[in-house]
Amino acid sequence: MTIQTRPLWKLRLGQRLPRWLLGAVAAAGLLASARYAIAPPHPTIAVQAQRSTPDLAAEGFASLFAREYLSWDGGDLEVRRRLLEPFLGEGLALEAGMQLPAGGSQRVLWDEVVQEREPRPALHVYTVAAETEPGGGLVYLAVSVLHRHGGPLRLASYPAFVGAPATGAARPVALEGSEIEDRGLETVVSRALRNYLAPAPSELAADLVPGAVIATPHLRLSLERVESLVWASADVVVAVVEARNAHTSQEGPRYTLAYEVEVQRVSGRWEVAAIEASAASEDR
Repeated sequence: MTIQTRPLWKLRLGQRLPRWLLGAVAAAGLLASARYAIAPPHPTIAVQAQRSTPDLAAEGFASLFAREYLSWDGGDLEVRRRLLEPFLGEGLALEAGMQLPAGGSQRVLWDEVVQEREPRPALHVYTVAAETEPGGGLVYLAVSVLHRHGGPLRLASYPAFVGAPATGAARPVALEGSEIEDRGLETVVSRALRNYLAPAPSELAADLVPGAVIATPHLRLSLERVESLVWASADVVVAVVEARNAHTSQEGPRYTLAYEVEVQRVSGRWEVAAIEASAASEDR
């Protein structure tokens, strides 16, 4: 039998260590419970941005109302009232509050929705531009339309004459890229645009990537010169060109035009994939 001697402190440590470890685990659990009770963690929820789609029904409703509201004949009020009645019902005053003179008339030559805002869900406010004659000229009418999901289209208030949407000086950001110094690329883009404007689809096809089909414009133009070529992105060139109307034998107007041309490097040469995003694959 072999007798080994050990220090007393090692024996006491061996006896107390399991209790200390158990106490530490219990303390950690209590601290975690307290933390969850005082400040519980909040899960991170990814919110995907909702892209609102145009409400074509409400937009058309606003346009139709604007046309009927701005068209009138002071000598035949009954016809006007019948045309406006479906829009007004009993919610708004007769003829939408417009008091007409005993004579005179006005008609709308054209109208178009030029601006939209949605101050709250289901409520759309459209600004309708309308060319009227005689005398009225171009006017802008704000029309409020209430259109809840699955519900009918309703006017939400009386219309309002407003100013035109805010405009500012042109800012040609698409022309701010770096100039192109690749002569081969310049040649391909110039030739492609010349055949695109002519239009000469068969000649244009020689500069297209395999499978790409580009619809040429109906207006026949003659490319006079390319003013500038700049990179808009890694594979899109913006070309500013001068062209003239070649549809008739007479001297036609001249245009300065800007085209976005998508290009690709295929087997060492540049080829065109799209002009003004007008391209489709034959396999589609």
